[in-house]
Amino acid sequence: MKNPEIPEGYLFTRKYTNYVFVLLFLLYMFDYIDRMVITSLFPFLKADWHLTDTQCGMLVSAVYWSIVLFTFPVSILIDRWSRRKTIGFMSLIWGIATGIGAFSKTFRQLFSVRTIIGVGEAGYAPGGSALISALYPQRKRSWMMGLWNASIPLGSAIGVAVGGIIAAALGWRQALGIVAIPGIIIATLFFFVKDYKTIELFKNEPIGNKHKEIRNIKMSVGDMFKEFIHKPSLILTYFGMAGVVFTTTAMLTWLPTYFIRVQGMKIGPAGLKASAIMLFAIIGAPLGGYLADRWNKTRVNARLLLPTITSLLSAVILFLAFTIFDGQIQYMLLLSVGISITAFIAATAAVTQDVVHAGLRAISYAIAVMVQNLVGASMAPIVMGAISDATNIETAFSLLPVALIIASILFFIGSFFYAKDLAKVAKVTLEADDESILA
Repeated sequence: MKNPEIPEGYLFTRKYTNYVFVLLFLLYMFDYIDRMVITSLFPFLKADWHLTDTQCGMLVSAVYWSIVLFTFPVSILIDRWSRRKTIGFMSLIWGIATGIGAFSKTFRQLFSVRTIIGVGEAGYAPGGSALISALYPQRKRSWMMGLWNASIPLGSAIGVAVGGIIAAALGWRQALGIVAIPGIIIATLFFFVKDYKTIELFKNEPIGNKHKEIRNIKMSVGDMFKEFIHKPSLILTYFGMAGVVFTTTAMLTWLPTYFIRVQGMKIGPAGLKASAIMLFAIIGAPLGGYLADRWNKTRVNARLLLPTITSLLSAVILFLAFTIFDGQIQYMLLLSVGISITAFIAATAAVTQDVVHAGLRAISYAIAVMVQNLVGASMAPIVMGAISDATNIETAFSLLPVALIIASILFFIGSFFYAKDLAKVAKVTLEADDESILA
């Protein structure tokens, strides 16, 4: 008998569900603090080790390259073994690796440590997405994904701002060591949360001449493969997300440097000014999720139409900010793009969960992460650094709107396939797993 305290569509009580969500939010926030703190340390590293902009960009890209390599195998563990255990172990790895970076003596050593951070972070986004998709009903999926993803700009802003402040006061090594501690604590707590039972991989197959009855048969490897390649909306969403992530990663990585070189700001204020822009994304991610869920009630493909609009809007704002205006008007435009550019993430993350079998959700988001990081996040710091080395930082930023325009086109084309792809998904009932111990 269903527990009367558990609302319809939920696995656990609202109180416990929200507790797990808070832990997931905090972990994602510290994920990005640890990931992006390095960007505010570039001037210190350049002074100590005489690095080029391209090498600095590689310290960010190292994380994304590792994520690309490890996110898929880790996602299989998440889907087929345990969400909470995988998330807990991966979080400990990235937290400890961040702290170890404080002891690096050379560029190669720090680069190696950054790759280990990526190994740890490889499993978090797929695991968190699968768990949130299970914790909350489908009608709230974009909204909760939006709230969860608000931790990305928050963590990024904290990482950029706090890293610069600590480094200026104590040194860049101390900045890496200090930011690692809170994430390790939260990761330990996550081992003791409840999970959902691992889902058997069956597909629904109609039987009889009139196909009125349905039977469940075990999915083959080919069936699993088809879950992804036979769904155009999913593939186009993956690559559309990469276009936006290219842009956001470029901004996260190089905005402090832009303000230092172009506006003559000092390191600390430049980091704070850049982080404020990312902080405005805290509004964008939940707002995008809320609007997508509301629009989804009347328009089935709203979860791809909304990213189409917000990505195109962001491209226009960035074009104006980096080619037409400067000073206060430029900064106001950048603050507004902090809202619009992240409005895509909740809806598109929900799409990666909507149109695949419930037992393959972590793998679906892992593919999204691989594409985002390979095409978007890992390339952005290096491409921007290379353009900056060849020309200047202003030219590099003036080209960013192109990636957003491409993303908008991909989302729009994908919206025409979403309803048909959604109809192909097998119906699965999730069950709570009350186990909450390490064993």
